[in-house]
Amino acid sequence: MWYKKLHWQIIIGLILGLIWGLISAVAGFNEFTLDFIKPFGTIFITLLKLIAVPLVLVSLVAGVTSLNDTASLSRMGGKTVLIYLCTTVLAITIGLAAVNLIKPGKALPEATKIELQETYKDNIGEREEGAAKIQERRPLDFLVEIVPENFFASASKNANMLQVVFVAILLGIGIIKVGGKAGETLVNVFDAFNDVIIKIVDLIMEVAPYGVFALMAALIVDLAGDDLAKAWGLLQALGWYCLTVLIALIIHVLLVYSSMFKIFSKMKLKDFFKAIQPAMLLGFSTSSSSATLPVTMERVEKNLGVDEEVASFVLPIGATINMDGTSLYQAVAAVFIAQALGMDLTIAQQLTIVLTATLASIGAAGVPGAGIVMLVVVLQAIQVPVAGIALILGVDRILDMCRTTVNITGDAAVSYTVASLEGKLHEPDLED
Repeated sequence: MWYKKLHWQIIIGLILGLIWGLISAVAGFNEFTLDFIKPFGTIFITLLKLIAVPLVLVSLVAGVTSLNDTASLSRMGGKTVLIYLCTTVLAITIGLAAVNLIKPGKALPEATKIELQETYKDNIGEREEGAAKIQERRPLDFLVEIVPENFFASASKNANMLQVVFVAILLGIGIIKVGGKAGETLVNVFDAFNDVIIKIVDLIMEVAPYGVFALMAALIVDLAGDDLAKAWGLLQALGWYCLTVLIALIIHVLLVYSSMFKIFSKMKLKDFFKAIQPAMLLGFSTSSSSATLPVTMERVEKNLGVDEEVASFVLPIGATINMDGTSLYQAVAAVFIAQALGMDLTIAQQLTIVLTATLASIGAAGVPGAGIVMLVVVLQAIQVPVAGIALILGVDRILDMCRTTVNITGDAAVSYTVASLEGKLHEPDLED
């Protein structure tokens, strides 16, 4: 039956969570929701994060050893980074085009500007501190940070996923070089461990609908509090801004990713979306590429037919540095704030947005609240007052869910493209 499929169960959980959140806000059940429902959503996200590092480590070691060729590994790495950078630049360009055409900042009433700036002015300080740390970084610091001095310390934080990827590749190359019985034994151990991890992911996904229900219910309560009218009024005031971001995100997905598929594969775009629906829905619910990574890897390997060595290499890198949706949002947000403050940005300033947002998407990987922190960097680069961020903080959580979904979609699309270029595709299972 249709309702037994995972993506439909997640959709049902999402809708029921939304309904419960609204009932909770209207009927005064917010405390009950936060005390007895939200924790289950938190546990679900924690379980996904718990399994992410072991999954990346063992699957990548297994993938590298199956390649048995370091030259193809370096070739795959070059293609991956190049494609990610190209899609990020295209995303920012689409965002700039949309915000310049729609001009949502011109439609924001003066009274609303003053009210928003007063309401959220206290939240700006910590974002500026995070941006200052990013700006202090030297150009190649992100490369230096890929190499850990203590693997166990790296493995204790999902934000250090690139370090885990580096160690896994190094370990896989070491096993290839050892060869013989010792090498074969280690390959078998990692293959078996990988099978175990995948079974654990399957177990976690059995409770996904309940986790999504709890996450959505808590989200509505956090956003609306006891005053739904205030939340609705905020959405209406920033409606054109939200609409601009959503239109640009949809155009990026349909234009850029569909073009990639037409050029590099024979798969239909609708089959691609059908295959990764659960990962997209989880990304929307959790607002975290890292938390969704185990599900993304499983769907890409099983339902898109991407070989394990490609998925286990491309996807962890994408979850860390590929921020198409986030970079696009920064472009729209930066110009929106400038428009709302009565500032006209020059072509040079908008080109600066492209460069700064692209570099920030790599340099700020793993920073908590990365989207807003990176936006501070962009605003400072084009000399727009950082205080203007107060205009958009009220709806940032909702847009964060949407841009994370696009980030995950981009990760999956690039992994399929790289697999196609490398001849590493197998027959997918499109029925699940």
